[in-house]
Amino acid sequence: MSSDGRSTVSLFSLARNLPAMALDVPAMLRNAAGMLVGPDDTSSVGLYFQRAAHRHPDRTFLRFEGAAYTYGEANAEVNRYAAVLAERGVRRGNVVGVLMTNRPETLFVILASVKLGATAGLLNHHQRGQVLAHSFGLLNSVLDVVGEECAAALDSLAEPLPNVLSANDLHDAARHADATDPQACAEVTAKERAFLIFTSGTTGLPKASVMTHLRWTKSLAGIAGLGIRLRGNDTLYCCLPLYHNNAITVALSAVIGAGGTLALGRQFSVSRFWDEVIREQATGFIYIGELCRYLLNQPATPTDRQHRVRLAVGNGLRPELWDEFKTRFGINRIVEFYSASEANIAFINAFSVDRTAGFGPLPYAVVEYDDETGKAKRDKDGRLRRVGTGEVGLLLSKVTDRSPFDGYTDRDASEAKLVRDGFAQGDVWFDTGDLVRDQGWHHIAFVDRLGDTFRWKGENVATTEVEGALTRSHALSQAVVYGVDVPGADGKAGMAAVTLAPDAEFDGKAIAGEVYQQLPGYAVPLFIRVVKELEQTSTFKSRKVELRKQGYAADGDGNLYVLAGRSDGYVPAYDDYAADVAAGRAPKN
Repeated sequence: MSSDGRSTVSLFSLARNLPAMALDVPAMLRNAAGMLVGPDDTSSVGLYFQRAAHRHPDRTFLRFEGAAYTYGEANAEVNRYAAVLAERGVRRGNVVGVLMTNRPETLFVILASVKLGATAGLLNHHQRGQVLAHSFGLLNSVLDVVGEECAAALDSLAEPLPNVLSANDLHDAARHADATDPQACAEVTAKERAFLIFTSGTTGLPKASVMTHLRWTKSLAGIAGLGIRLRGNDTLYCCLPLYHNNAITVALSAVIGAGGTLALGRQFSVSRFWDEVIREQATGFIYIGELCRYLLNQPATPTDRQHRVRLAVGNGLRPELWDEFKTRFGINRIVEFYSASEANIAFINAFSVDRTAGFGPLPYAVVEYDDETGKAKRDKDGRLRRVGTGEVGLLLSKVTDRSPFDGYTDRDASEAKLVRDGFAQGDVWFDTGDLVRDQGWHHIAFVDRLGDTFRWKGENVATTEVEGALTRSHALSQAVVYGVDVPGADGKAGMAAVTLAPDAEFDGKAIAGEVYQQLPGYAVPLFIRVVKELEQTSTFKSRKVELRKQGYAADGDGNLYVLAGRSDGYVPAYDDYAADVAAGRAPKN
């Protein structure tokens, strides 16, 4: 395979890594049983954790900033949390909202909720105001557990929440609660909801995607058991937020399935990353692509090789960085995978082939797409057309009884993601909205994200949400938001084309301040071009294709501004700004 990941996967590249998998075969066979679990079978996140705790109660399950919990200790604490939640009225089928940052108590609340047969609604603690209120509204929760560290987020709501339990009060009440395994844990079926995980989707405000116990179980069996293949003496370091599927589904299932240890980081810090990995004696870590690039952009230090890491698992590591990342940090295996919060399919680099998102056993299709609409193209007979091996197309995954699409809490939003009668009458496909390269042998490489959502800093950014924040400024009358490539940076940076209100002037500092109040930092656009007017199509949609192509070119129409940081706001564009973004020098927090 070429260094840019464009060529196809060969049979030789698959076969040469099979001997290295021999040691993992017993664990792979044990976990493979999870692939056979059906929707009505008794199978749940809580039950897997509970069984692991009974199987090896004295093994370390969780480490966090010097504190450690064995499986037995963690299970007892989770049971006490569950008893308190039950006293507060939480029952099987209810939703418990969780607004907390990374710490052991957050994981205990989540596990306690699913042990009761309830659904944990995992809120993004970066959200504020209207966006956060919308997310809470989607949960329809009977109780919301909120950490004291999220007081600012809670205070940003226009109306108080009716059923809030502080994380500290929950912890205090749990000290004298019953530590017995709740009966409901043994009764929960795979088809029931485990988590609600918020995703921007392709348009509008955040959507709550459904993660059932069945999908989590299949992740444990497929991504974790067949792909990651942790062992009982492994420690997986995770500094990604617990409201992310990478953390709560991929990392947690890999650890529980192996009976290993989860080393939880409070948040990602590029300067402290390797120090924390070394301190926790981690043998693996989970990443998103931007994390890897930040690490590579740091000056070389002795800690680059003073760790015990043998594997890194995650998604978004760009092909051009793959070899450099492995070589500099001495990591033997990179277990790249592809999935999404709402997707019914996953790919996993089980065979340790370089520069690929891996192998996907479930039915899928990589099809031609319309660059204008981002939708799958159909031929004269109304059928979809697959691309050839080595070519780029839109990834669709087939919806079947064994691979259902659980969708969002919003039925209309769920239906909008489905493509019907694609290759034959009656078939149904999930539109991932992602461009991938078909590498052959059931392997793909991620290329880009289509639609109105783009990915930046490991987060999906909905353009309509950003447009709403911009147009709330009295100085701006219209805004169109889209993602643009920044050489040397992963994902797409936010850019907006805006028109000024009559008699208004562009005050970069004031506008940045208004936007920062409404959006998380990763969603604030890096580029703003002030134009006289915004062109629209005959159906009154903005011509984003032309705007994306123009990007932040200096010879574009209008006046271009760039985000210097939270305090300085938007300033006139300068030549080296894109390089500063790629190097992490801009924007400043």
